Amino acid sequence: MEENIELAREFAQRCFVGKGMVADLAIHQPNKGYGGIPNPHFHVLTTMRPINPDGTWGQKQKREYLVDKNGDPVLDSNGKPKFNAVSTTDWHTPETLEAWRKAWCEMVNEAFEQNGITERIDHRSYERQGLDLIPTIHEGPTVRQMEAKGIKTDKGELNRWIKATNRLIRDVTKKIKSLFSWLAEVREELSKPQTPNLVELLTDYYVKRSAGAYSQKGKVGNLKRMAEVINYLRDNHLLTVDELQSRLSALDASLDTLKGSMKAKSKRMEQLRELIRSAEIYHRLKPIHDELNSFKWKKQREKYKSSHDTELRQFYAVRRVLTEELKGEPFNIKEWQREYDNLRAEYAGLRAQYNPLKEELAKLRMVRYQVDRVISDREPNQQIQHHKTNEGR
Repeated sequence: MEENIELAREFAQRCFVGKGMVADLAIHQPNKGYGGIPNPHFHVLTTMRPINPDGTWGQKQKREYLVDKNGDPVLDSNGKPKFNAVSTTDWHTPETLEAWRKAWCEMVNEAFEQNGITERIDHRSYERQGLDLIPTIHEGPTVRQMEAKGIKTDKGELNRWIKATNRLIRDVTKKIKSLFSWLAEVREELSKPQTPNLVELLTDYYVKRSAGAYSQKGKVGNLKRMAEVINYLRDNHLLTVDELQSRLSALDASLDTLKGSMKAKSKRMEQLRELIRSAEIYHRLKPIHDELNSFKWKKQREKYKSSHDTELRQFYAVRRVLTEELKGEPFNIKEWQREYDNLRAEYAGLRAQYNPLKEELAKLRMVRYQVDRVISDREPNQQIQHHKTNEGR
């Protein structure tokens, strides 16, 4: 924990204090005995204004007055000079935020390496990393505390689905890539004149192998393996390497379609949860806002506003979110909840579609193994090396 704190301080010093900010660092190490979770993290609260060399506050913005082609001031409708507000720092820009995120990523990974930790973090999204995975949604401390106590939540359940689906995606993608690589090798190996099709090749191999088997058990085992592979190839009309590759390409396309659909549904579900949360807060706090507007006297309004400052700030925040998202359209929490429930059911159905993909990939891998054996026994000096690896098996 001491090393974690030191790393956080170094980050704040390098990225914030060193640039002229005042930074307030808060370390959070939840107590697991009180329903917390093992999620040490920190928050940084920084000033928006720079500090001048003499210790006084600087300006967040400066005015750049507009002039015409003659160098004369440009006036507005009230006769006042027009100007643009220009920031005195780059602290508000997306590029600076990206630089901070990258700096933290590099510092953590360097610390991991120094401590012999193999894991690495990345500040980029899955999409920017080129990883075709579904991102999890932000849970927040309340949800995590409920989950730690064994209380199931919608966000927690969705993230469990997403993580399980990503494991499937990694597994299926890895196997598909491996099979494509193997097919290229097999195509080269079998690209000789009058090469029999895959069924003929395997049938001929197993007939000879069974004839040479010493035991009845060996013959039965050979026939069983031959039947499984050949039945799959015949049932799916996969008689050549080209047809096998086309089938694999179709499976790959199905995987892409599934991932795209699940990503879209996951994104919409996250959006709906945020809308529902904001609308619930809006309805709960709207009476406070209405009561504030009922006061006619300024002192009464100021007093009431001061005593309900937190609730009013939260109300204005969610109202802004709802206004931006809905563009003035009315909102219906029940309708959003119905859509969310439907999407969740559809999401579960899509995830179930991975099982047939996995089953067929297992059959394709069985074909791969048997074809490798045929080629290995036919031409010992020209074995396909790829099948020796664990992944090949």
